[in-house]
Amino acid sequence: MQIAASDALLVIDAQNDFCEGGALAVQGGAAIMPLINRLAERFTTVIATQDWHTPDQISFASNHAGAAPFTQIEVAYGPQMLWPDHCVQGTQGADFHLDAAPAVTKALAVVRKGYNPAVDSYSGFYENDHRTATGLAGLLRDLGVKRVFLCGLAYDYCVRFTAEDAVREGFEAVVIEDACRAIAPDTAAAAKASFTTLNIAEIAAADLTSHS
Repeated sequence: MQIAASDALLVIDAQNDFCEGGALAVQGGAAIMPLINRLAERFTTVIATQDWHTPDQISFASNHAGAAPFTQIEVAYGPQMLWPDHCVQGTQGADFHLDAAPAVTKALAVVRKGYNPAVDSYSGFYENDHRTATGLAGLLRDLGVKRVFLCGLAYDYCVRFTAEDAVREGFEAVVIEDACRAIAPDTAAAAKASFTTLNIAEIAAADLTSHS
């Protein structure tokens, strides 16, 4: 698959808390950072997303008496998974992983999400209420982007929902599978099924060729 001038690379949540030793670590998260950097070198347009929560975030189990992480509750906008406290604004956990520094430095913009304490956010395009936009779609259109390639963490949550919303916003979406890592096998399988339904392509980084 050839990279075109109208393509963008979306680097999803390459943050300390999603890597080994972090509050919500994804197995193998740190290992994909060198590949993400190599990918970023090949794209003219790179944009990063960043989870950016307040301590009173609705999705933190610690904010619900007696609740445990990785259980689900009902909130105003529907079902919400509860998580360990993670990516809290101003903490080391919310910082980008040092091994992703070249990709993040190249990014034209960092789109922060999940900073409204009353609404969680997985997608780089919308908060979990599916109404509050982050501004990413408008930015991509202003840049003339037609197709987005996604990499980062986690495959089965923030990568998945960003890819799905990209399609709903009229962009073609491609997931670079070996430049992602998933939280759990069952949710990874659900993401893969969703990608098939929405005609979201999955490729390996080696399948990409640079445009002339």
